[in-house]
Amino acid sequence: MNFYKNSLWEKTEYGLSNVQENLELIAYSMLALLVPFAFGHPQMLVGALVNAALILAALNLKNQKLLPIILLPSVGVLARGLIFGPFTLFLVYMMPFIWCGNTILVYSFKKLGLENGVGRFRTLIAGALAKTLFLFTSAFILHSAGILPKIFLTTMGVLQLATALIGGIIAFTIQSVKKTA
Repeated sequence: MNFYKNSLWEKTEYGLSNVQENLELIAYSMLALLVPFAFGHPQMLVGALVNAALILAALNLKNQKLLPIILLPSVGVLARGLIFGPFTLFLVYMMPFIWCGNTILVYSFKKLGLENGVGRFRTLIAGALAKTLFLFTSAFILHSAGILPKIFLTTMGVLQLATALIGGIIAFTIQSVKKTA
């Protein structure tokens, strides 16, 4: 079964025209790539904005249009080469896990929020915890195997949780403004 042919990935919070959806795809993709690339620091702000883009994409985009927003943030970080300083090259080992973590957050909003009608904040907490747990566990295993330095444990742990929660609040604010406009 094609992953993005599942009806879950078709769900959005409200309908957008194809033009509107494509404009949002461009906006979220630019945010996902350019914020990490152009700003780099502070990581709390960069991570919050990236997570906001992920959540907005989950609420407004369908199918394969989600892929750029899931993939581009870590590409932007790697291209920038500053967030982890001398540890940036270690990010290459984490990229597939970051992509999976981003997918977990997006999936949480599609499945819990849009399909099952779980409230926004409960969905945010569940998605943020699931993403953080996955990323921290991945980083812990790679660190234990001697592949990643210890700094990744903090970056992929508490910091991920905080940026996902802050990003969710930013996304909810933007989504509310969009819906009333």
